[in-house]
Amino acid sequence: MKLSCFNAALLVVSIQCASAFTPAKIPSSSRSALRVAAADSATAFSLDEYLKSKIVPIEEALEASVKSRIPQTDKICEAMSYSLMAGGKRIRPVLCIAACEMIGGTQEMAMPTAVALEMIHTMSLIHDDLPSMDNDDLRRGKPTNHVIYGEDVAILSGDSLLSTSFEHVARHTKGVSAEKVVEVIARLGKSVGAEGLAGGQVMDLECEGKEGTTLDDLKWIHIHKTATLLQVAVASGAILGGATDEEVAACEKFAMDIGLAFQVADDILDVTASSEDLGKTAGKDEATDKTTYVKLMGLEESKKYARDLIDEAKECLAPFGERAAPLLAIADFIVERKN
Repeated sequence: MKLSCFNAALLVVSIQCASAFTPAKIPSSSRSALRVAAADSATAFSLDEYLKSKIVPIEEALEASVKSRIPQTDKICEAMSYSLMAGGKRIRPVLCIAACEMIGGTQEMAMPTAVALEMIHTMSLIHDDLPSMDNDDLRRGKPTNHVIYGEDVAILSGDSLLSTSFEHVARHTKGVSAEKVVEVIARLGKSVGAEGLAGGQVMDLECEGKEGTTLDDLKWIHIHKTATLLQVAVASGAILGGATDEEVAACEKFAMDIGLAFQVADDILDVTASSEDLGKTAGKDEATDKTTYVKLMGLEESKKYARDLIDEAKECLAPFGERAAPLLAIADFIVERKN
């Protein structure tokens, strides 16, 4: 009888997930077994079909989340919606829903938090593109928010998306205890604070063009700037679905690894993909002398590091068996994507 990806993983996994601060050190035999098993299961689970089933309700929920109810708010709501509905992979909402369903919860339980995660992510993109930050005029293949609405409205639309995200979780989450909802809101708040996205962004700005930036510096930046929100997406979904503390911890380790891998993949794409493929300006990191994984490790080592992180991440979900199929497939997508 052919073993599935998940049964094979259970046979080969005997080590704990390593810290995300150090490169993954998975025995080559384990990595090979996981990759072969993943290939065997490819026909059993279609990520494309799964994403199609999730994207439509996510897009509908996002569109409904920002509506002007009085004439005085038309402009700010239009600016918020412009960036929120500009497309994108919707990875964070999908991760949240997939984690909730893996534990035994429902899409409906997770959807308000899924929407909030995309609001927070969109806020970060609006602010990241500002002239005082990365100074970019293209995002998701469209002019950035400040190009259309001006810097003042762009800043305020990002602020409004952030505050609305917390309100959305509090008002619209159903079928979940108040204690769990508060926990999710607290995690969302921390993910964008000094020990989250904002702190990572400040460190990133300080390291631009700076001599002597180390790999540890870079990891700190991207753990906080990128990985933390992905970690909150998976952990929040698990919490909403009723996960135990041990299950939440496994989800957090998984998400931290894929979060770092996501950033490594971004750095790789910045030097290997075109602006048309990326939907944003390619080669921007080199042009601004930004410290990246490719700059510090080289292209091939960066590719290997990203793949090792994904293999390590997938080990963390072995105890969940086939219920983890969507999350495992998303992990592979993160390092195989073209934009």
